[in-house]
Amino acid sequence: MKKTALLLVSLMAITTQSYALTLKVATLSPDGSAWMTKMRAGASEIEAKTQKRVVFKFYTGGTMGNDRAVLNKIKIGQLQGGAVTIGSLADFYKDAQIYAMPLLFKSFAEVDYVRQKFDPMLSKGLEQGGMVNFGFAEAGFAYAMSKTAPIPSVAELRKHRVWIPENDIQSAETLKAFQVSPIPLSLADVLPSLQTGIIDTVASSPIGTLALQWHTQVKYLTDLPLSYIMGVLAIDQKAFNKIEAADQAVVREVMQRAFKDIDAQNRQDNVAAYNSLLKQGIKAVKPSEKELVDWEKAGAAASERIEKAGVVNATTWKSVQDYLKTFKTNAKS
Repeated sequence: MKKTALLLVSLMAITTQSYALTLKVATLSPDGSAWMTKMRAGASEIEAKTQKRVVFKFYTGGTMGNDRAVLNKIKIGQLQGGAVTIGSLADFYKDAQIYAMPLLFKSFAEVDYVRQKFDPMLSKGLEQGGMVNFGFAEAGFAYAMSKTAPIPSVAELRKHRVWIPENDIQSAETLKAFQVSPIPLSLADVLPSLQTGIIDTVASSPIGTLALQWHTQVKYLTDLPLSYIMGVLAIDQKAFNKIEAADQAVVREVMQRAFKDIDAQNRQDNVAAYNSLLKQGIKAVKPSEKELVDWEKAGAAASERIEKAGVVNATTWKSVQDYLKTFKTNAKS
C-alpha cells in the first residue's frame, strides 16, 4: 500500500509539474517602484489561484537591457515577456506608438477621452501581432529637460545636444523636423552622458526622471508636453498558449485589474513627481504664445514626416486626430 501511495504522489507531482509554466519577465522599472509592487502582488495572486501552475519571475532595473534587448530575448525564448513602453512594440503592431506622436495631447482630459476609444484597438492589434497584454499603464507626459539653459523655443532647442533612445525612428523623425541633430544612446548611458556633457538635454516623464536619477543633472524643464508615454506588460503569445485555458483566464483577470490600478497610481505619482522636481530647484520654463505657435508648427511637421515614413498607419492617425478635434469642439461649446 505504501508503495502504491508513493507512486500516486509521484505521478501527481509529475502531472502538476507538466502543466506548470514560469513566465520570465524583464523591465527597466526598479524594484520597489509602484509599478513593480503592483505587478508582484498580481503575480503572487496568480500563483496562489493557479496552485503554482503559472509563476512569474521578474528581472527588474534593466538587468536584461533596454526594451529592444528585452524583445530580442523574447524572440529567442530567453524571456517570455517584458514590461515595456508600448511604442517599443511597433514591430508587432505599427500603431502601438500612435499616442507618442509629437505634441498630440495638451492635457490629461484629452488623453482620457482618446484612450477610452483607442486603447481597446491597440490591445487587440498587439494580440493579433503576437503579444498578449492586459491593458496599459500611463507613464506620463515627456517634457524637455536641460542641464545648461532654459528651452522655451524650438530655436533654443536647436542649440542643444539632445538625447534620443537608440533605434527610435519616431523620435529621430521628430527631431529631424525640428532641425535638431539628436544623439542616440542606450538608457544606461544617459546619466553618465549628462554628467560628462555628451548630452545636455533629455525628454522624459517626471517619474522617469526621478527613478533614473536624471534630475540630479538637469536644471530646467520646459512646461510643454512633448509626447505621451504608456507602459504595457507584453507576454509572448506562444508562451501564453502553453497555459491551460482556465489559468489563462485567471492571469488576464488579475493582471487587467492590476494594470487599472497602476494606470491610476501612475497619474498621481507623475503629478507628485513633477512637483517634486520643482521643489528640488528645477525651474519650469513656460513658452510664450509666439513660441507655442512655433512648437505646434514643428510638431505638425514632425507628425507629417512620421506618417510619410510609414511609422504609423495614416488611417489610424487621421482617426485619432478627428476624435481629438471632436473633444476640443465639445469642450469649447
